[in-house]
Amino acid sequence: MKKDIDFSPVTGVKLAIAKSETPNGIEWNVYIINLNLIELKTIMITSKGYGILDGEKRQTSTLRHMIEELGPESIAKVESIDPAVFNLTNEFWVSYYILDQIFDKKFIFTPGSFDPANLHRIPELGLEGILHS
Repeated sequence: MKKDIDFSPVTGVKLAIAKSETPNGIEWNVYIINLNLIELKTIMITSKGYGILDGEKRQTSTLRHMIEELGPESIAKVESIDPAVFNLTNEFWVSYYILDQIFDKKFIFTPGSFDPANLHRIPELGLEGILHS
């Protein structure tokens, strides 16, 4: 049962949504950043968007991603994200193992998160975006 699992607090793992310039224009991507000195294993990430757009309730499809391993002090691209969903709440549920211990955290980017005034340079990526820890 889930109540029997000891979920320790998540430290050293961040999620970022950052933009980069490509030959086709600006592209936005979601990244997971492991600042720990130990690898993460069996990383499961679910993402979805939800909220009200133009007075109507909207919800995106739920996407699921699996990353077998993320080394110490490493970064992995999770998915591309369309700026059209920035006006929704974007939720990312991340679960992973360090050794035999499971860790679990929900990262939520609210609609106002993507205001240009909130964008900052993310040193780990060398890109501009929003960092959630």
